[in-house]
Amino acid sequence: MSTEAFRENVKQKGKRVRDKGIVILFRLLFGRTMITVLLLLVQIVTIVTMFQLVGRVFDWLYYFMTVLSVAFIISIVNSKENPAFKLAWMMPLCAFPVFGASLFLFVWLNPGSFGLQKKLKRRIDETSGLLKTNSRIREKLKNEPAELQGISHYIETMNGFPTFDCTEAVYFPLGEKKFQDLLKELEKAEKFIFLEYFIIGQGIMWDSILDVLKRKAEEGVEVRIMYDGMCSLVNLPYHYPRLLGEYGIKAKAFSPIKPLLSTRQNNRDHRKILIIDGKTAYTGGINLADEYINEKVLYGHWKDASIRLKGSAVRSFTVMFLQMWNLDEVGREDYKKYVFANCDPQEEEGNGYVIPYNDDPVNRLDIAENVYLDILNKAEKYVFIMTPYLILDNETVVALSFAAQRGVDVKLMMPHIPDKRVVFYIARTYYTQLLEAGVKIYEYTPGFLHAKVWVSDDNKAVVGSINLDYRSLYEHFECAAYLYKNKEIDNIKKDYLETLEKCQEITVGDYKRFSLFTRVIGRICRIFGPLM
Repeated sequence: MSTEAFRENVKQKGKRVRDKGIVILFRLLFGRTMITVLLLLVQIVTIVTMFQLVGRVFDWLYYFMTVLSVAFIISIVNSKENPAFKLAWMMPLCAFPVFGASLFLFVWLNPGSFGLQKKLKRRIDETSGLLKTNSRIREKLKNEPAELQGISHYIETMNGFPTFDCTEAVYFPLGEKKFQDLLKELEKAEKFIFLEYFIIGQGIMWDSILDVLKRKAEEGVEVRIMYDGMCSLVNLPYHYPRLLGEYGIKAKAFSPIKPLLSTRQNNRDHRKILIIDGKTAYTGGINLADEYINEKVLYGHWKDASIRLKGSAVRSFTVMFLQMWNLDEVGREDYKKYVFANCDPQEEEGNGYVIPYNDDPVNRLDIAENVYLDILNKAEKYVFIMTPYLILDNETVVALSFAAQRGVDVKLMMPHIPDKRVVFYIARTYYTQLLEAGVKIYEYTPGFLHAKVWVSDDNKAVVGSINLDYRSLYEHFECAAYLYKNKEIDNIKKDYLETLEKCQEITVGDYKRFSLFTRVIGRICRIFGPLM
């Protein structure tokens, strides 16, 4: 190619990139996303302005709201809420009594959460008979260590999900590997395919999956897709479910973002679940978008993880999906049509146990956090953790520190290139306290680490969607798989150690060398960490 032709080619490519950028910017500025955001901001400003104006005209209202703020503070102090949540509420209630009291009143009275709790309880009650640890496994558990018996009892009693054996697990250390495997497994579908993801983004990954789903739907396979309503703002057209319906696919957005103030919009479906014929299930941190398979580079190399289950434990993920799918549906699902498991006890003998579990923002039980704390408190040799976010409550800080102080090798792996800078600055504020306690902290130098993986003592591991931050532990719908004495735990540990070689270890001296600006911003914003 001549120099002139090369320059012309570069010029044309640059023009296409600029044109695409202009189109994206136009959609952002004049599309539904911006309209929704503006309408929400207008409502917030209107409420604040109204209270301020009324407060100036009627002095009694100001004093009334101040007294109300004091009453709310007393109520919060005596509540069962996490201390960090209490502190986050104290700031606006003390500094801005009128605004703080009105905001707290809005959150407290909002009927959205009560409606959500009622709907979820109904579906959980409907499916309760489908999930119980069978008598054969109960007998096996009697001969297992007390730590397994305890966590098995806790998850089934408090969360409703039983313990399974007869389950093969395969761990995928990168999104690319899960993607390749997923396409092969989808081709095997004969009865149904269920997908529930936080993010679906059009591109190579999703388009390839959708091609298979459309073909399967034509063959008579039932396909259901549910994604979080946030996608309607950024990744997908608002009426995308209607388009998928034209292909014979049932689809819906969970809690679509609407230009109406509601605390329910804070509760997102952050889960990643894919089920094929009730026999195969995937979960983990990997969404269905090109950045998760490194076809799109956003923050350097994207490190993520997922796990595939085949066997009895798939039953729990099928129930999780159906519970969420039917939240806003009328009538009752024929659950037995989809929830079954073919198990030969001899088939996976000696392959340990798998306990799927989930968590939601309305049960007030802190299931996800308690499972993590149990691992830390029972660890004898090591606990290796991958998490993209780190906004901790006091209980988790104490558990991490105490484990390290007991001589347990506690390693915490974080991203080096963040996707959310302020959240990353907050995460780094915990470094000094954890490092001084003996926790070892590493940052994934090549880019962004999005995996949510725990592995401990060569006999237990967790792979799921649950981050170490308040949103995952308290505000979102989440899920994970707990593995005990499963063969795949060795591969999870191997991946951790291999990834560690690509990380840089952080010391107290390194933290002090971080820019003063980022440290100050992190310290200030940490106060509001539970609300972020």
